[in-house]
Amino acid sequence: MKIFSVEEAKKTILNRKALNRIDYSPLTIQRTEAYFGKGVTPPQAVEIILNSIEAEGDAALIKWSKLLDRFEGDSILVPQEKLKEAWNNLPVEIQKVLQQAADRIRAFHEKQPIQSWISEDMGGMLGQRFTAIERVGAYVPGGTAPLPSSLLMSVIPAKVAGVKEIYVATPPEVDPSILAAGYLCGVDALYQVGGAQAIAALAFGTETVQRVDKIVGAGNLFVTLAKMQLFGTVGLDGIYGPTETVVIADSSANPAWVAADLLAQAEHDVQATAILLTPDMDLAREVQKEVKEQTAKLSRADIIEVSIDNAGGIVLVDSIDQAAQLGSDFATEHLCLSVQDPEALMDKINNAGGFFLGDHSFEVLGDYVAGPSHVMPTGGSARFNSPLNVLDFVKLSSVVGLEDSSAQELGMIAAELADLEGLTAHAAAARARAVQK
Repeated sequence: MKIFSVEEAKKTILNRKALNRIDYSPLTIQRTEAYFGKGVTPPQAVEIILNSIEAEGDAALIKWSKLLDRFEGDSILVPQEKLKEAWNNLPVEIQKVLQQAADRIRAFHEKQPIQSWISEDMGGMLGQRFTAIERVGAYVPGGTAPLPSSLLMSVIPAKVAGVKEIYVATPPEVDPSILAAGYLCGVDALYQVGGAQAIAALAFGTETVQRVDKIVGAGNLFVTLAKMQLFGTVGLDGIYGPTETVVIADSSANPAWVAADLLAQAEHDVQATAILLTPDMDLAREVQKEVKEQTAKLSRADIIEVSIDNAGGIVLVDSIDQAAQLGSDFATEHLCLSVQDPEALMDKINNAGGFFLGDHSFEVLGDYVAGPSHVMPTGGSARFNSPLNVLDFVKLSSVVGLEDSSAQELGMIAAELADLEGLTAHAAAARARAVQK
């Protein structure tokens, strides 16, 4: 793991493009053209998939699944009894840890305040009304490792919010642990379909797939492109890029633990980001040494090495305050504060998907069992977006029920404002109910 100066890091590992400005690798372009034709770009390929599924439904959905994901079945719907069977076949100890994780995730989200309110002290009845979204689709990625935790983290907040129907899509050859998690969470249906075709099916609906009102969850490049193109057709939680962790550490940090946390992030995939910010050169060198030694013992060392070469590193800063500013500017998904006073440092940082305070609040706990959803903003979107939470699954409606006297008084104000804007019909509607005093 290379050690960078701040200036070097700003030009390299701390410099990234926005999520909607995607560079496509030569391999991605090559594979896209192999399936869709010479000169077809990934966004154009996704548009082809979306249009065909909107027009042809299941026929197109199964066609793309067979072509792109080597799906071999006739139906993408997994029978509910298969989910129950997968749960029953799990070892008891695995059932127990999944249940424990689910219980903590549920308990955390049940603490989130969501309450409609009505006030009658402004000339009538005014307020806000929360209602749950009726149908939600949760995308659970496939990739190089099964992620039943992602199903828990997406579905349980929706359940707490009161969503009536929850549908899950995940790539074919579904790992039994994901089926079991679907049973544990009580999903209404689980579809073995991935990629852009899954997002299209949930957005438009097909003969088999229920059309939903909102889609949540992260996925690969083509999932991201599909979500971008379907903005306005269906509700979306956000656009996600590769996962990322920044650790800010001082001389009090344990270098072996810091290295372990960085490696846990780097093993996700070759595009993951794992960065350490520290003012302590001795710590930097110790972490560098630990990263090398620990990597050699890990089963996904090949992925880790590429990830660290691509987007990982140690940045030697002038001070912890400078590290805080760099961390906030980077607006990372996970921000781990391995310092003497993590709460004080957190107060200096505006932007992060999640703060992990101190050596005993390591990010891996957040991935699985701490409580908050691990579906978090990436690519700098923590500047304006939040982790998946109960509010993602509700709508807020304004309630207006004014008394006659208030309507008359306010009507004249509204009429004057409408005149100012040149909207004569607005003004007339207001004056029709108003009595000028």
